[in-house]
Amino acid sequence: MPGLARKVVICAAVDGLVLQPLQSKRDSRSPSHLVRIKYGEASVSAVGSRDNVAAPDSSKPNSSFEAFGIIGLITVFRYSYLVSITRRQQVAQIRGLPIYVVTEVAITPCSSYEDASEAVAKTAIALRTRSSEQSGDESSDEDEVLPAGSGDDEVGDDGVDPEGEAEWSTTATPNTTARSSVAEDVISRKGSYGRFAQRWFSKSGWTQDQKRNMGLSTEQLDQGSTGTAGASESSGNKKGPVKGVPKTFPLPSTAANDEAALSLLPKLLRTTQIFFGSSRTFYFSYDYDITRSLANPKVPATSLVPLHAHVDPNYFWNRYIMQPFVNAGVDALALPVMQGFVGQRSFTVDSQPPQVDELANKGSVELSALPSSRGGSLPGSPPPEKASPDARSTEKKFDITVISRRSTKRAGLRYLRRGIDDEGNVANNVETEQILSPSDATWDPAAKVYSFVQIRGSFPLFFKQSPYSLKPAPVLQHSKDANFAALKKHFDRLGKKYGALQIVNLVEKHGVEAPIGRLYEENIKRLNEEAASCSKSQDKKEEVGYEWFDFHAVCRGMKFENVSFLLDILGPKLEDLGSTVAVDGKTISTQKGVLRTNCMDCLDRTNVCQSSFAKHMLEIQLKDQGFDLNAQADQVNAWFNTLWADNGDAISKQYASTGAMKGDYTRTRKRNYRGALTDAGLSLTRLFNGMFNDFFLQTTIDFLLGNVTSLVFEEFEANMMTKDPSVSMLKMREQAIELCQKRVIADESEELMGGWTLLAPTTPDTIRSASFEEVVLLLTDVALYLCRFDWNLDKVSSFERVELAHVQKIKFGTYITSTISAAQVDELKNVGLVIEYRPGSADETRVNTRSLSSSMGSKSQAATERDSVEADKTDENNSAPPDDKKAGTASSATTTSQPGPGSGPLGIAAFLSRSVGLPQPAPPSRKVALKALHSQTSAAANVDTSKGDEAGAITKLTEIQEVVVIAAEIERLAIKNQPGLLLDGDGKKKKDSGDVHLIEKGDIISLAEAKRNTSVLETLGHSIKKMVWA
Repeated sequence: MPGLARKVVICAAVDGLVLQPLQSKRDSRSPSHLVRIKYGEASVSAVGSRDNVAAPDSSKPNSSFEAFGIIGLITVFRYSYLVSITRRQQVAQIRGLPIYVVTEVAITPCSSYEDASEAVAKTAIALRTRSSEQSGDESSDEDEVLPAGSGDDEVGDDGVDPEGEAEWSTTATPNTTARSSVAEDVISRKGSYGRFAQRWFSKSGWTQDQKRNMGLSTEQLDQGSTGTAGASESSGNKKGPVKGVPKTFPLPSTAANDEAALSLLPKLLRTTQIFFGSSRTFYFSYDYDITRSLANPKVPATSLVPLHAHVDPNYFWNRYIMQPFVNAGVDALALPVMQGFVGQRSFTVDSQPPQVDELANKGSVELSALPSSRGGSLPGSPPPEKASPDARSTEKKFDITVISRRSTKRAGLRYLRRGIDDEGNVANNVETEQILSPSDATWDPAAKVYSFVQIRGSFPLFFKQSPYSLKPAPVLQHSKDANFAALKKHFDRLGKKYGALQIVNLVEKHGVEAPIGRLYEENIKRLNEEAASCSKSQDKKEEVGYEWFDFHAVCRGMKFENVSFLLDILGPKLEDLGSTVAVDGKTISTQKGVLRTNCMDCLDRTNVCQSSFAKHMLEIQLKDQGFDLNAQADQVNAWFNTLWADNGDAISKQYASTGAMKGDYTRTRKRNYRGALTDAGLSLTRLFNGMFNDFFLQTTIDFLLGNVTSLVFEEFEANMMTKDPSVSMLKMREQAIELCQKRVIADESEELMGGWTLLAPTTPDTIRSASFEEVVLLLTDVALYLCRFDWNLDKVSSFERVELAHVQKIKFGTYITSTISAAQVDELKNVGLVIEYRPGSADETRVNTRSLSSSMGSKSQAATERDSVEADKTDENNSAPPDDKKAGTASSATTTSQPGPGSGPLGIAAFLSRSVGLPQPAPPSRKVALKALHSQTSAAANVDTSKGDEAGAITKLTEIQEVVVIAAEIERLAIKNQPGLLLDGDGKKKKDSGDVHLIEKGDIISLAEAKRNTSVLETLGHSIKKMVWA
């Protein structure tokens, strides 16, 4: 494949940001062309030798800096920023090819020469200062945690000649004379001097293994002393903190002060820098495709296919922001990065292990510390241990690598992305591969390489949970058929990719988790029944296995070792699925299927069980090569436990913003009260993050993945919340209109003229309200229906029917309901209409109470009974299971009919008034207030709206256009239903019916009136919310 640039020199020229891809000394390919990002336009183009490019002034100090790759180009409103990798760390090596984790990124503005040159200079100074300070620190923790030859910032990778480093551009990081000392020399060569010197000269000292054995994660071990795992700004240098790249981002010099939501831009850039950089959750390789497992390779048709073209798009996290470089054909800079985890350990096994008295080693400090020493690495990958000179001939050294790949589909954070979407994508979908290979597999063509893959993912059902509780009850959404259709898509996709499927459900069989577990079980049973019915056809599908293991019940009392019961059940299935085995790059056997494990979050319980499955498969793989893992002298296996614990921490941090619970058991296979207290602290931290921090981060993730546009920040500024872009609101609204038509229009002779979704005050017959809800407006030839819809359950909550013959006036114009954000005071976007009518006996309001109650209504008893039966059938066919009453659903429903306002009072007063013939007072007029939804939303459009008049083009109406169309149609039909409007004073028909109008234009709530109505408390409340969430 075409070579990726190992380093990129970034400098600011007068006409654009210039990028110079650099290749290693060994690379025989011709050097790549310069790349220019034009200021203001953010257009990427390769610069040829004949192009007239203003060269940067290299005589100026700090005019450029070096990066280890480009992550992409983000554009917010009219401003673009380049994201580049300024620090990396090697975490593994597969087939001799290094894999890195991104530890720091720089963000460079591309709006103007002044902004770009200033940012480049600051980054260059920071990188040079840090390099100088680290080279002068005799006992830096950064040296202590980085293995020799592990490929950190200053070490060339396999594709770069270390001796040729001087040939790289050194504009940003000039050569410095590093001071040396005995301690520094020992630490940098710890592989030669041994573990004793490694511990003795490190700041963490002998206590690091002790802390690790207590179950602390890597980042907890180094907190406060090293600059790792999300705290890379500090390196523990006594001279002061090592400076990193700039972490504050002023507004662009060309920014206008009145641009909406521009105040969120600095926070977005800082969040992006943490997300891609100091979070240490993004991995890449210049030569190895880490997005595909050994069982799912994709061999390019030609060697000229670049890496970005054959990686798995489900795990290509910077695909959207890398698109400008791909479109420009700059393949040397198109470096795919993947979120997840990559870790590696080395261990030695003996085919004929000696019988060693365990008590004999307890007095030796060094011997007792040997097992756990294999587990100390950052962010999960220690240096491969060198073979001992007195190694036995029956010993063999292996590398075990764990790669977890987080999917970009339905990506996000814990309570903001749950369950499944319409396309069958689930939240927290992670593929984890465990690779076992001999340490000499790089040069031994006959060596066997084993791969075992398992997956996790949220329940493939529509549900949500509140972030404001430690253990919220899952609330099921949508109908049974909708849930099953999405689940079927999900498992059809998994079956095509992996083969046989075995589900492991770990949620509780009693309590708040039980209803969703039962619905899951019912859907799998239905799925298998459908598969069985197709057994005689050509598209026969294998039955999906389902095992419901109540983890909390079986392991009650912190007895997590009882997971062995689950292993006893699934052991034969695991062995039947097998592993993928490759020799000399050729696959000789393929894994037949995967285990799909889930709990509520797919984190803590899932981590424990997946590590047990992986350990079981590792034993089988080693036994296949003549090694019995259970007979080895080392029965602690800290190299395995810490590797999988780090994997669990990484996945948990990405989804729940904290390390994994039950991590002490995963690391030590022991559980005590200290681990329980740690878990309690993690629960509180998760609660805090879910309530405050996750909303903006979720918005940022959706934006970086291309799921939403820059408009999402205007929406966020208005309500401090984020929407799920995977939910097609257009489709949901179309379905709601269709369902409302079937449920509320009782007279089949009525002809539907149109249906719309609009906003309406939650309080009927009013214009101002504390909150608004999205409603469905139906218009027939004789009446209009205002339907209040339950969007979670897909049900009509209530509806109000208004005869068109009773409509008196229609007013449209500016309708501003709040002034707390810029989007809410735009008079062109905030428009609506108010329909005034005088109620009559045919007008009614009906409410679906979902109970067995009934009340007197204006309809006949037969009509009421008919509607009750229809409501019962609706619930029977579309509601969630009856067991979920606690989650807000019900098994049956009836409609409650309320008499129309024009039907007159009931009782003795009514009888007496009618008896004496007293005149009845005219009922007061009522109003229906409606506000147009914004025509432009943040959801990324999947339909081409730029085709003009071509077939398939979509023409969206503006807010005012939609309001005018609705008002005009209501007026036309209202006049048609009121013949009296066409008569003059003598009762004769008017000659010109065009003189009759019901519509008038005017402000419903003007901007000035809205400002007067906005209280100080409302403004203060929004300011506090913005301070907390934004």
